[in-house]
Amino acid sequence: MVAAISHRGQNYQADFLKPLDISIPLRASEDNPIAWYIDKPEIEPVKMGDWIGKVSEGSSTNFNNIKFNPHGHGTHTECLGHITLERYSINEQLTTFMFFAELITIIPEIHNTDFVITKDQISKALNGKSPEAIIIRTLPNEDSKLSKKYSNRNPPYLLHEAASYIRESEINHLLIDLPSVDRERDEGKLLAHKAFWNVSNVNELNADARLQATITEMIYVDSAIEDGSYLLNLQIASFENDASPSKPVLYKLQPL
Repeated sequence: MVAAISHRGQNYQADFLKPLDISIPLRASEDNPIAWYIDKPEIEPVKMGDWIGKVSEGSSTNFNNIKFNPHGHGTHTECLGHITLERYSINEQLTTFMFFAELITIIPEIHNTDFVITKDQISKALNGKSPEAIIIRTLPNEDSKLSKKYSNRNPPYLLHEAASYIRESEINHLLIDLPSVDRERDEGKLLAHKAFWNVSNVNELNADARLQATITEMIYVDSAIEDGSYLLNLQIASFENDASPSKPVLYKLQPL
């Protein structure tokens, strides 16, 4: 199904029969990616006495419990409730799900002993565009990202100036193929999170904190997907929590 879409005076078409899924599936195995020093997810049948919720064990249905952490076990979308004293739910804050997005690819640069993404890199990659969402793919882009163990690896991250630039560009949704926009061990400063959400005090939000802005981490953008403009469908589960596992899906936009 091909649909015509208009955005800021430009007309596009998108083929909804050609989705590009950039999420990482959650698996109860060692193949699942892991961050933040936790164990792999668990998916196990319910057990009640002699009854096991598993067809191969004689049950009429498969009936599993799932134990996982959205922040550490794969693609997830979070709201500013991730860093605030007051509770904010991603299910309450993310209320629309289709956005014009720009996919950019960046090679993180050395900064002191870390690899980082800078304001200048993002500015050059956007080249004057001001999408509703930005999707950052980092190089190298091996498929090992689908199962990578990030704990104690100090992966690349955004400098807070880069996060501020994204906010100032009025981009409301930030997606990245890393476990966090911030440094793995940063003494709890969370400078990029705070800069993107415009939060200076996590105990009492300033009036212009960005309640409906989201960060999606641990995506995977296949190398066959070209940089450029897309329609993003940002799907979440209805969790009343600061974050939810998510399924961002792209549709290539063709100018009309």
